Amino acid sequence: MKLHELQEEILRLKKETNTVILAHSYQAREIVEIADFTGDSYKLSVDAKGVKADNILFCGVHFMAETAKMLAPQKRVFLANKNAGCPMAEQMDAELISAVKEQDPERTVVAYINTTAKLKTVCDVCVTSSSAVKIVRAIDNDKILFIPDCNLGDYVKRSIPDKDIKLMNGGCPTHAKITAKEVKTAKAEHPNALFLVHPECQPSVVALADYVGSTSGIMDYAMKSDKKEFIIGTETSIAEHLQYECPEKKFYPVTKDIVCHNMKITTLPDVYNSLVGITDGSAFEIIMDSELISKARRCIDEMIRLGG
Repeated sequence: MKLHELQEEILRLKKETNTVILAHSYQAREIVEIADFTGDSYKLSVDAKGVKADNILFCGVHFMAETAKMLAPQKRVFLANKNAGCPMAEQMDAELISAVKEQDPERTVVAYINTTAKLKTVCDVCVTSSSAVKIVRAIDNDKILFIPDCNLGDYVKRSIPDKDIKLMNGGCPTHAKITAKEVKTAKAEHPNALFLVHPECQPSVVALADYVGSTSGIMDYAMKSDKKEFIIGTETSIAEHLQYECPEKKFYPVTKDIVCHNMKITTLPDVYNSLVGITDGSAFEIIMDSELISKARRCIDEMIRLGG
C-alpha cells in the first residue's frame, strides 16, 4: 500500500471507530498529517480534555497517553506503539520523591509532565516546558522542589531568581546531547540564522539562544518571525515540520544527532494497526484504576488551572 493510500485508510478507520488521533510534534510528518491534534505536551493535555470521540489514539510516548487517560477517564485511550517510552519519565519514582519530601516538607513539589502517573501522585503540580515559568511564578510558595529535569529547572530558576528552587539530577538524554561547541559551529556555518532552543538543553546551550521555548513555542516563533534562517535546537523533526510550513525560509538542525528514538519508533503502519486493533481487541490500551487517576490527576488539574 502506498503512503497516501495508507493515510486515506487511516482517515476512514478514524471515522469508523470514532477515534481522535493526538500526535506530538516530534512524530514523523506522515503521522502529523493524519492527526486531529498536534503540539507539545501542554497543548495535547488540553486537547485530550476536550475530546468528544469515544476513543483516543496517542502517537507519542507512554506518559503522554497516561495523561490523556487521566484527563479523559471516560474515554478509551490507546498508544500507537506500546514500546514508546520516555527515559526521563523513568528516572525518578514515587518512593524517592516521598523520601525527599520528608526531609524537606516545606517545598512545593513541581513535576515536569515527563513523569509517570505513579510519581505524579506524590507531586503538587505539573508543568510543561511552555508553562513551567508561569506556573512556578504563580505558586504561593517560594520554596520549590523541581523534578526531574535539572536543565529545565535551571532555566526556571534563572527566570525566577527570587524563589528558592531545589533541583535534582535528571533530564532528557536527547536534548542533553547538544553542546555549546556544536551551537557555535552551526552559528558560524549560518551567520544570519537565529538560534531557537528548547529549555531541556544544557544551560551553556540555552545561554547562546536567541529564543528559548517549547516545541510549539519554537514553531510559532519561527513561523511568525520576519527572519529567514533558523538553527533549531530541539528534536530534528521540528526543523522538518517548519520547512513544510514555511518553504520560503531555511531551517537547520543544530546537529543531525538530536533524534528521540522513542518518538520515532511509532510508524504510520502502527497507527493503522492500532485503529484495526480497536475493533479486534489487539490495540495497546492504557488501563488505569480510578484511585491512581484521581491521585495523579490532581497535579495535572493544578497545571491547567495555573497555566490557563
